[in-house]
Amino acid sequence: MTEPDFTATGVRIDRRLRRSLTRAGQVRISDGRLELLTSYGSEIDSAPLNAVRAGRPWFATHDRARATVNGRRYSLTLRAETHDPDPAAPPAQAAVERDPSTARRFLEAVRRAGGRLSRA
Repeated sequence: MTEPDFTATGVRIDRRLRRSLTRAGQVRISDGRLELLTSYGSEIDSAPLNAVRAGRPWFATHDRARATVNGRRYSLTLRAETHDPDPAAPPAQAAVERDPSTARRFLEAVRRAGGRLSRA
């Protein structure tokens, strides 16, 4: 088994408005497939990347992304990896240190692996 192109843990995965499937799920891109997994590792949905659309919703925070997998829309909240920014830095500088966000890395991984990006 090859190493995944992208993996994010602690991901909140929602269907529709306020219908949470998991608050600590996992998103994995590996071998040309996108997999959405629960916190226990069971599969929510998966599809080849050429059948996946991904984008960032309008007016969304930097940690949000939207993915359409097998015709189903999912809202993903990809929290940044937990690392402690410099506590002496002002809040604006701490926000810059977190960039690029996990959501942005997810969208770039989808694009690199052959998925479609949308303006969502």
